Amino acid sequence: MQDKTMRKTKVLIASLVLVCGTALAMVAPDRWTASDHADTTQAALAQAESPPHVPPVPLLWKVSDRNNAVYLLGSIHLLKEGDYPLSADIDAAFDDAARIVFEVSPEDLGSPDASTSFSAAANLPEGHTLSGLISPRLREKLDLLLARQGGSLDQVNRYSPWFVNLSLMLGLSHSLGFSPELGVDQHLMQRAEEAGKPTAGLETIDDQLRALANSPIAEQVLGLEDFLDRPQEMPGELADLHQAWRAGDVPGLEAIALTEMMVKTPRTYQMVNVDRNRAWLPLLRKMLDGRGRDNVLVVVGAMHLLGDDGLLALLGQSGYMVERICSACGTADQALPERPTLEDDLEPVSLPIAS
Repeated sequence: MQDKTMRKTKVLIASLVLVCGTALAMVAPDRWTASDHADTTQAALAQAESPPHVPPVPLLWKVSDRNNAVYLLGSIHLLKEGDYPLSADIDAAFDDAARIVFEVSPEDLGSPDASTSFSAAANLPEGHTLSGLISPRLREKLDLLLARQGGSLDQVNRYSPWFVNLSLMLGLSHSLGFSPELGVDQHLMQRAEEAGKPTAGLETIDDQLRALANSPIAEQVLGLEDFLDRPQEMPGELADLHQAWRAGDVPGLEAIALTEMMVKTPRTYQMVNVDRNRAWLPLLRKMLDGRGRDNVLVVVGAMHLLGDDGLLALLGQSGYMVERICSACGTADQALPERPTLEDDLEPVSLPIAS
């Protein structure tokens, strides 16, 4: 993947797909609508399908002390059916783990209060509207885009910019064959339930949604502006992110997920990544420092593992042994498909609206 392409990739896709899985999981798939240009989108996508029967190279590390180990798996929260089965390395770590820990526990995700929390985080405070936060130019672009889907700006006017970004990206990703129900975390939650393995979470739904909802409005609007100014480039950028994750490409993912986000939206980066990593670090150390010998598999968005602020660096600095588990590294043929493209006059975006 070329550096020039990496530099073009924006923070919207990386931050939501690699960091905040709860937000993606809370928008129900049955609220997505088909793109007006689904045929064209699928034709472009046909060139971008991953090679058949080649498992993704895992972003999997083993962090050890004298007694036990914590496996850290870098998840992506949107995947396709063709991405499964996952690597045998992940299967082995899953089998070796006495329990599976996620960003948010399956029980918390499935609680009756989850939808209420999500709606509260997605809505703007009383007296504020999206129209009042964005420029006339962006209002016109958003209204035109929604009109193509049979909607209008009035229907989303009470929502925060981060949620509108999420909705636009999910509508697009759904038309490209991606689904949060196929994300690594959702897949392993189901496997843990079937295997009868105990599960837990590093944080609550409210913790995660707070990081999104409290990010600076100016940075939320910047993400919305990025999407509305160049919707035709988004399919290719989502494909770049997917391909880098499939290839287990750590430098590539750092370029996509970290560098531009730190520069363009530094407060959001601090809140959704750095602050949460630091909050999780004592929990991970507790899993290692106790007298128990049970190993644990921890599944988090890949962005949380990478870079100087990532969990791998933080744990290494704490004195633990950190080693990558990757049988395919350096041996697998991970040829990447072409990026999907769309005609300049097409905007394959559908907006899922949460009630």
